[in-house]
Amino acid sequence: MEGFQRILDEKRAEQIAQYVDSEGTIPSSIVLSAQAGAKLTVKPGGRALTFVRHPHAFLVLDGQHRVFGFSKAKSEMRVPVIIYDGLTRQQETRLFIDINTKQKPVPNELLLDIKHLADIESDEESRLRDIFDSFATRSDSILFGLLSPSERAAGKLSRVSFNSACKPILPYLGSRDSDDLYSIINAYLGAFVGGLDRLRYRELLILPYGFKAIMGFFPDVAGRVKGRFSGEYTATNFADVLDDVFSNTNRNALVSAKNSSKQLQDLFGKALTKGFKL
Repeated sequence: MEGFQRILDEKRAEQIAQYVDSEGTIPSSIVLSAQAGAKLTVKPGGRALTFVRHPHAFLVLDGQHRVFGFSKAKSEMRVPVIIYDGLTRQQETRLFIDINTKQKPVPNELLLDIKHLADIESDEESRLRDIFDSFATRSDSILFGLLSPSERAAGKLSRVSFNSACKPILPYLGSRDSDDLYSIINAYLGAFVGGLDRLRYRELLILPYGFKAIMGFFPDVAGRVKGRFSGEYTATNFADVLDDVFSNTNRNALVSAKNSSKQLQDLFGKALTKGFKL
């Protein structure tokens, strides 16, 4: 309670315990600082050490949730430990800050990109990966050259942004295979880009909030195409429905959405309704 660590999250510790009990491994080291009461000594040769066992022998500089989780686990495991000796409180605090600010986390984009290699993808993630990879590699893709699979890159949509935008529409696409999904979504995006070009605002396509709004609007447009053209999801048919949208809005209105995907999607919906005729 007198240290400088974050408050313990018991739920997180329970998750660690469950992971350990399911035969998971955590290879990263616990980092400790020996306190005066530990009376830490290293035996000749440096292959062993001794210390006094009491509750305040060591300060945990890194890994307190892992230690808490290990204590809750039913199984036992050997854990690598690094021990600093003779540090002042100032040195301990600075080391704690360095550990927690200078480590660079792995990008979420990369984690998504390699999940299938670890065989831990959900069916939904696998489906999204197939669709993304098709858009990233096929030369007829409206997004060809505009996607970044494993990291964020200026002027490109990341896998995380793509998945976030496309995930909500998966239930509308049923059990269609990946090639069919690619064809339908590509036709829709191609028609949408045609409308954006009319407004001289094609860049909206690769802005994360813009792409999310465009994909969020897909079910409304696809529903009109299904009714008007008996489910022939071609770029021409999508463009026919979207003509109402781009005839009833302008570039300034889209720009005024102020980075809000919801506001932008609402704007699309109102423009579509405004152009509706029996």
